[in-house]
Amino acid sequence: MVTPDMLDARFTLLTAAARYDELRTRDAMASTAADEDEPRFASPPLTQEEALELLALGEVLARKAGYGRQLAVRSARGAGASWSQIGAALGTSKQAAWEAHGRWIDGQAEQYHRSGFEGFGPDDVAAARALAGEIDDGHPSR
Repeated sequence: MVTPDMLDARFTLLTAAARYDELRTRDAMASTAADEDEPRFASPPLTQEEALELLALGEVLARKAGYGRQLAVRSARGAGASWSQIGAALGTSKQAAWEAHGRWIDGQAEQYHRSGFEGFGPDDVAAARALAGEIDDGHPSR
């Protein structure tokens, strides 16, 4: 059985998106197969395995995009963006953006605690929190 964890190791964000798009397009084309006037556009329906792969790839994309989102938040803070600006860029409030980033830092610390090498060690956590600053802090201290 295919799982997001299996696919996460196999695909980059770009290749996962390409495979997801391929399966999604085939699935959409199969939906139009009932139109007997246009059989040349029909494709066979997804197999059970492919349908489950499509679901798992959706989760892989969400995970990879979520991780990339927080890296981009760090880049924005490093470039001097305020939490209000970051929140606006994410379509949310500065409070929600700051809290989500804090949870991500906590998750990175927990990952390091569990594995001893993945995620953020204590020095990395301290640096990430310093860069994040306080919610009312317009720019990170340099």
